[in-house]
Amino acid sequence: MAQPGEGGAVRGLPRAFLRVEGLVLLALSIIVYAEFGRSWWLFVILLLVPDVGILGYLRGTRVGAVVYNLFHTYLPPAALMAIGILVDDRLLVSLALIWFAHIGLDRALGYGLKYPDGFQHTHLGRIRRRPRR
Repeated sequence: MAQPGEGGAVRGLPRAFLRVEGLVLLALSIIVYAEFGRSWWLFVILLLVPDVGILGYLRGTRVGAVVYNLFHTYLPPAALMAIGILVDDRLLVSLALIWFAHIGLDRALGYGLKYPDGFQHTHLGRIRRRPRR
């Protein structure tokens, strides 16, 4: 049986499920974007834009975690998509799909929401740097 993760991190099968969910979100975002989205150039150019949230770390780890997490939770792109659908704005829907794809990619790769004690402490575990050879 898997033990609870260190410092609030998910481990074992639940962690695997969360990473697979990220992969599913990425795949669905791409599939829906193919049907309803704009240019693929727009998708490629904007895919990493939510990582601008890392700039919050310039104000410290606590502020950095809050800002980064705001850019990496489902609520902002969901709100953007709802607005895009309500006002029939395909660009807003496209931007929301790209944002969802980014979050899905991050989760699939094991990058989770940040804790305030440091960038590498996430809900999916510690981000470990690869040792240099």
